[in-house]
Amino acid sequence: MKKIFFSFVALIACISSQAQHFDLIPLGIYGGEQEDNLSAYLVGTPNDTAFLCLDAGTINTGIRKAIQQKSLHGTEETILHNQIKGYFISHGHLDHLSGLIINSPADSKKNIFALAPVLQILQNHYFINDTWINFADQGQKPILGKYHYSELQEGIEVAAQNTPFFLTAYELSHVNPYKSSAVLLRHHDHYLLYLGDTGADRVEKADRIDNLWNNIAPLVRKGQLNTILIEVSFPNSQAENLLFGHLTPNLLLEELNKLKDKIGQNDLKALNIVVTHRKPTRDNPEIIKKELLENNPLKVNYIFPEQGKKISLP
Repeated sequence: MKKIFFSFVALIACISSQAQHFDLIPLGIYGGEQEDNLSAYLVGTPNDTAFLCLDAGTINTGIRKAIQQKSLHGTEETILHNQIKGYFISHGHLDHLSGLIINSPADSKKNIFALAPVLQILQNHYFINDTWINFADQGQKPILGKYHYSELQEGIEVAAQNTPFFLTAYELSHVNPYKSSAVLLRHHDHYLLYLGDTGADRVEKADRIDNLWNNIAPLVRKGQLNTILIEVSFPNSQAENLLFGHLTPNLLLEELNKLKDKIGQNDLKALNIVVTHRKPTRDNPEIIKKELLENNPLKVNYIFPEQGKKISLP
C-alpha cells in the first residue's frame, strides 16, 4: 500500500511539474527591419486576460495577428486599453519600444517598468515635443500623465501593479558600457525569465550574464524556472567584432554551458529556450534555427515563436 501511495504522489508531482503557468503571445519576434514584427511579447497566466508586455517594438499589428490566430479575444481597442496592463522595456532602442510610442495616443493609463537608465532615455529622447509629445508623468511639459514611470532597482522584486506578476530586473551589457536589462517574472512560486538584447560576457568584457545566472540557477535547479526568452540575432558566421552586442548560436551555447555548471547538471533538458530577436535579413532566421537545433548538446527545448501564436509554458 505504501508503495502505491508513493507512486501516486510521484505521479501527481510529475503532472504538477508539467502544468501550464504562463501564456506567451508574441506581438513581434524580429530584431530589426520588419517594422510590423519587432520585439514584443505579452505574458499572462492561463484563463486570465491581464498581460504584461515585455518590450514593445510592435503592438497594433501584433494584436491584429493574435486576434486572427485566436490567441487574443476582443477588439484591438479593448485589448490595448484593458488587457495590456503595463510594459517592461529592456532598453532604449527603437525596435523594442517604437510600438509603445506610436500607439500612445490610443492607449490607456498604465505603468512602464524599467531600470533608471531606460526611463531616462524615454524621458529625455522620446517623450519630448521634438520627437512626439510627453505621454508620461515626468519630464518635458506639457506632461500628459498617461504612463507612469515605475523605476526598477536591480535585484529587488516589486509587484507589477494590475498584473499577476512580481518583477526583478537585472542589468545586461549591450555594447559595453551601454546597458540593456532582463526581467525575472514570478507568479506564485513559478518563474519566467526575459532578456532584452545582450552580448556574451566574453565579447562584452563584462559579467552581466554570469551575475544573472548566479541569481536564477537555484530556481532552475528546483524546477521553478523552466523558460528563458533570450536573443540570438546572428548566425555563427557573423564576426565577433560585428555583433554589436548580440548573440550567435555558439555564443548562446557558451553562456548556457555556464548556467549548466552552476546548477550542477549534465544537461538542461528541462529548460525551454524561446529564441527571440533573430535578424530577418535574407535567410538568417532559418540559418540560426538550423545551427541551434543541430548543435544542442545540452538538450534544451528550443522554441521559435511566431507572431500572434500563443505559447503555453510551464
